[in-house]
Amino acid sequence: MRHMRFVRSKAGDMGIGAMIVFIAMVLVAGIAASVLVQTANKLEIRAMQTGQQTTKEVASGLNVIDIEGLADTTTHKIVNMTVTVKTRAGSGAIDLNQTIIELTDGTTKVLLSYDMHDTYDFNTTVDNATASVFGTGNWTLANDQFGILVLNDADGSMNTRASPVINTGDIVMLKVSTYSCFTTGLNPRADIVGQVIPEIGSPGIFAFRVPSSLSDAVYDLY
Repeated sequence: MRHMRFVRSKAGDMGIGAMIVFIAMVLVAGIAASVLVQTANKLEIRAMQTGQQTTKEVASGLNVIDIEGLADTTTHKIVNMTVTVKTRAGSGAIDLNQTIIELTDGTTKVLLSYDMHDTYDFNTTVDNATASVFGTGNWTLANDQFGILVLNDADGSMNTRASPVINTGDIVMLKVSTYSCFTTGLNPRADIVGQVIPEIGSPGIFAFRVPSSLSDAVYDLY
């Protein structure tokens, strides 16, 4: 009776080892590829969001188109001021509830916001009796707030005091009491620098010098 002998093949052992290593390499490569794909997707999403935000920041914003001042003929200072604004070309809607006016005369700097709870700070029409801008609504504004006077609003986005949203075609005057902001008003020859800063988009920047003589009542400052 013959005895059977099993011969161990070293070549077979090497083949199995190589297969295990190969499978491990494939698994590692698959995991690495999955991580790269996920990272690429996240970067693409982030890039799209950044691009959209940048577009809004660049395209949106406010333009200052006019500034008028009311002088007190007794003190010879500008005591009230209107800053007329509209949206930039291509801009989205801007909520004036979230808008800030920054003003400085080189000595004092003030930040003004809109108070939707103050009924007299919001007006949709100019005073019918006198057709006077400075005779419309309340001008006893605090040194940290501005009022709103709507001049043009075809779509009614500025109809409500609680939600004044300015968009394409709208023209709005922002009312400022320089009497409250700068201790009895703006002095003659004062250099004023300011900006109207929306929540999103570019601010409307302006600068002007108060006339050296304030003998009239109303002045075109900018």
